[in-house]
Amino acid sequence: MAPIGQTKRILITGGSGFIGSSLLRYLCKSACNKILNIDCLTYASSPDSLNEVSNQENYQHRQYDIRNLSEITSAIYEFEPDLVLHLAAETHVDRSIDSGGDFISTNIVGTYNMLEASLILYRKLSTERKNKFRFHHISTDEVYGSLGRTGYFTEESPYDPSSPYSASKASSDHLVRAWNRTYGLPTLVTNCSNNYGPFQFPEKLIPLVILNALERQPLPIYGAGDNVRDWLFVDDHVEAIWSVATQGAPGSTYNIGGNQEFTNLEVVQTICDILDSIKPHGDGSYSDLIEFVSDRPGHDKRYAIDASKIKREIGWQPKIDFQTGILKTIEWYLANEWWWRPIRENDYDGKRLGEDKSV
Repeated sequence: MAPIGQTKRILITGGSGFIGSSLLRYLCKSACNKILNIDCLTYASSPDSLNEVSNQENYQHRQYDIRNLSEITSAIYEFEPDLVLHLAAETHVDRSIDSGGDFISTNIVGTYNMLEASLILYRKLSTERKNKFRFHHISTDEVYGSLGRTGYFTEESPYDPSSPYSASKASSDHLVRAWNRTYGLPTLVTNCSNNYGPFQFPEKLIPLVILNALERQPLPIYGAGDNVRDWLFVDDHVEAIWSVATQGAPGSTYNIGGNQEFTNLEVVQTICDILDSIKPHGDGSYSDLIEFVSDRPGHDKRYAIDASKIKREIGWQPKIDFQTGILKTIEWYLANEWWWRPIRENDYDGKRLGEDKSV
């Protein structure tokens, strides 16, 4: 990874989650960075993901909830960050279909709280520190809705969210931009494509398929499996976040994509082929476990990111192609059952979420 750069006081929300923990492990490599992780440790958070940094002197964690304005205001006011990296969110589309309330309270109200608390701090900073301060909101390409067979999402694409999850993230994006335009808070927004890699909670497609395959359980594919996603390895995303946070123009939005489009069926088949090669099973190919199931309600057909702006203005582009990244991911899950086994046994057993129960 690229060098960290200048010393900063960095506050991260959601730092015990998948992308957040990857970002923390990256940032903690520089001992001069002082880092505060705000994470209330929901089902999808794992303190074990931060074992390698949890005892470092430059790292601290507070189990605060971003829905609690007084807690968040106190943390931000006391820590006085130069940079806020806001990742905390409810993220799983299927869970939002089952129950959208947590998505509204966390993704919308929680983001409002983060903005309000940050603005209180920002207003009391010296001019020099104001010029350095940034509030970086990490969001998703799902806010743009669904593409047809051609075309790409750009930073000017209209918002057209399809699920309670993407609608809540669209709302939070709008709040961040409003706090920049109305109050002058120096904000940044990034919208990324589908992430994958080590330490991802196994409700998401790639870890779910890997672990189901290892346990010889069905590998569910929604509909015909022809929905297309642009896949981004989490290490690439982490570098992009840091590049935008340190080089992006306040008030700007940057799309972050992996330029690696595959159908869901292609992704699952690739995982099966790799497992057949590196961990063959006596009962036959892992692809024999593929099972087509009823489609997700409101399932967007295709996502694809035009990431030319971040390449042009900041110089970032993805380094890890899907074949390399998915092999690294599979090998990680094979080698780290200590991390995912308790989750499968205690938190999420792989059962389907988000079915349309009205039909």
